Amino acid sequence: MAKWGEGDPRWIVEQRADATNVNNWHWTERDASNWSTERLKTLLLPVRVESEEGACEVTEVSKLDGEASINNRKGKLIFFYEWAIKLAWTGTSKTGVKYKGYVEIPNLSDENDIDEVEILVSLAKDEPDTTLKTLMKQEGAKKIRDAMKTYISTLKTEFTQGMILPTVNGEHMETTPQVAPKAEDRKTAASSSTATSQSKSIGVKIPTCKISLKDTFLTSPEELYRVFITQEMVQGFTHAQATLEADKGGKFQLLDGSVTGEFVDLVPEKQLVMKWRFKSWPAGHFATITLNFTDKGGETEVCLEGKGIPASEEERTKQGWQRYYFEGIKQTFGYGARLF
Repeated sequence: MAKWGEGDPRWIVEQRADATNVNNWHWTERDASNWSTERLKTLLLPVRVESEEGACEVTEVSKLDGEASINNRKGKLIFFYEWAIKLAWTGTSKTGVKYKGYVEIPNLSDENDIDEVEILVSLAKDEPDTTLKTLMKQEGAKKIRDAMKTYISTLKTEFTQGMILPTVNGEHMETTPQVAPKAEDRKTAASSSTATSQSKSIGVKIPTCKISLKDTFLTSPEELYRVFITQEMVQGFTHAQATLEADKGGKFQLLDGSVTGEFVDLVPEKQLVMKWRFKSWPAGHFATITLNFTDKGGETEVCLEGKGIPASEEERTKQGWQRYYFEGIKQTFGYGARLF
């Protein structure tokens, strides 16, 4: 025990001019609830499964009650999260008959292994029994569990950036005792460390991947190109608020801010190039999305090429583009079916 009046130097933050949390000794906490709410929604909403009987998809996150936080104590991160989730799902048979139901997840918690988390699938009241419920219960539940695994993984990686504070010059130091420098060496050491810190670049590298998608729309390249750059039409097929400036360097924001970016190049009826990101991606990271429009005589083929997609986001990004862009456009403007 320290003598009276001396105190434990590891706790004396107030004596430092910069109040630095020396060697990450002090308890720090970060609330992850808002981030988790957005993250879970963006992971769960794209869930979709298909079989010979038809298709099932999550259509709404109707309840998301709980909280999440991360604590740093002596350089060790401790995670707390507890969520009760309710989803709405819709099944569509091959004949076009629709069924509605719910998915309840009562115990997504740090106290439970992810494979032990309950996923309860049911049909809405008065809905007749259907084999699509089995599809959702088996294949749909697998995808929902994978989405929750991704949430936990990114909570422990992306959201925790900066929680383990740097010690000296932005580098993590060993806890081995160091010999204090002599007074005459302090000026030299200080100027040396300043020069070193200035020469270091700070950043976080994340693994990325490429994606490609192709789809055909029953309209002209001119009309389809216009859908992607007209604010009212974008709001129409996303069914959410959107803002965009369809000029080189113009910014855009879709799905109530879940997607943001900037137009890099616009070639009318031929090509769109944009910087594009999900809100939940690491801050400042954008992918490059290129859309090429090809006239197929009464139809337009769209080829999407995406570069710089975070590797952990590959499937979600592909599903998001297919569902919210391509399928949304077809359903809203009737570009997916021929009328005889």
